[in-house]
Amino acid sequence: MAAVLEDVLQLGEEAAKLAAAPLWPLSDDETGDCLAAAYRLEQAAAALQQRLVRQAETRGLPAAAGARNTAGWLRSRLLLDPGPARELAERAAALARQPAVEQALIEGKLDARQATVIAAAADTVAEGLAELGEPSDDLVQQATNTMVDMAARLPAYQLRRIGERILVHVAPHLAERADELALARQEARAHQARGFTMSTPVAGLVLLSGRLGLEDAAAVQAALHPLCTPAPDDKRSPAQRRADALVDVCRLALRTGELPESGGEPAQVAVTVGFDPLTRALGPATSDTGLRFSAVTARRLACDAKILPVVMGGAGQILDLGRSHRLATGALRRALAIRDGGCAFPDCDRPPRWTDAHHVVGWAEGGATSLENLVLLCRRHHRLIHDPAAGWQVRLGADQRPEFIPPADVDPERRARRNLYHPRL
Repeated sequence: MAAVLEDVLQLGEEAAKLAAAPLWPLSDDETGDCLAAAYRLEQAAAALQQRLVRQAETRGLPAAAGARNTAGWLRSRLLLDPGPARELAERAAALARQPAVEQALIEGKLDARQATVIAAAADTVAEGLAELGEPSDDLVQQATNTMVDMAARLPAYQLRRIGERILVHVAPHLAERADELALARQEARAHQARGFTMSTPVAGLVLLSGRLGLEDAAAVQAALHPLCTPAPDDKRSPAQRRADALVDVCRLALRTGELPESGGEPAQVAVTVGFDPLTRALGPATSDTGLRFSAVTARRLACDAKILPVVMGGAGQILDLGRSHRLATGALRRALAIRDGGCAFPDCDRPPRWTDAHHVVGWAEGGATSLENLVLLCRRHHRLIHDPAAGWQVRLGADQRPEFIPPADVDPERRARRNLYHPRL
């Protein structure tokens, strides 16, 4: 067995022993120092990993194993997820082009993320100087050294911003021209690299992942920003507000009538709902795309989506194949907007275009799609009304305007409330 392999195995065993050692004897200062030393050990191991990845590439191990690329080989060899495998392969390649940065990582002057950022900045400087026809070796080295020095104080995300303008520090006379060329290259690459994916559901969540160029990102931010402002007593996190805003923007687009083909309305969905004839209770629902919903969510979708319900018995037989639900569109939708002025929930300020038409008596329970059985609710309050645990109820008052009955923990007397924000005719 090679000495390097023996040393790595021995180091792994020692690290495992340390991971299980009791930590209570450490003083406060020693705890912090030990954490810093453990992090330094992790970064040294990361440098070794990257060198081993390059050695594997040099020997052709990924191709010999039938992998399409190094990241694919790392996924199978180390049982890595796609993202970490790709990051490890890219970091190894970047540091191979910048050996001075790799050496700084080995010496403990950088961590792996800082090293990746500095290597990318050095590549960008070299590319820009070549495009300008300027000698690059000395300036690239100066840029690298400057950023390595800054790494003693700045984390990777701040170094990335420094790297975008590093020539200002080392060659100010070239910085403006190089910056213009770098931005043009960046925009072209960003346009090619743009993309958006939605994962398969896991534990009721779908992971959205994507990349946009700066111009497109600015448009998205401009659309989301007005909807991300927290309302009074808004307990949503900033990330939750952005997620809700994205959904609101998409729902608005569906209603514009300007989307191609089936756009302009919420999508038509076939939902299969389990039904217990003894309790006459609905069970979980499954859409025609394989997404599973609770019965409560299925009822909420029925308020403002074109749904073809398929009610199944215990043996899987079809008990009822309902007709397509008619949406609150056209004159009915306009009448709702005039009557409610927007989301009718007490003092919500969402305008009509950001609302659903909610059935007071659910469509699944025989409620009609009529002005007397509909009320406008924004997505947040629509979800609240459909949540049995929340305890809110909605009805139409004697004047046929919506009013809401709060749960007892909000008002022990459960007095009806109305929206005072939207103007009334």
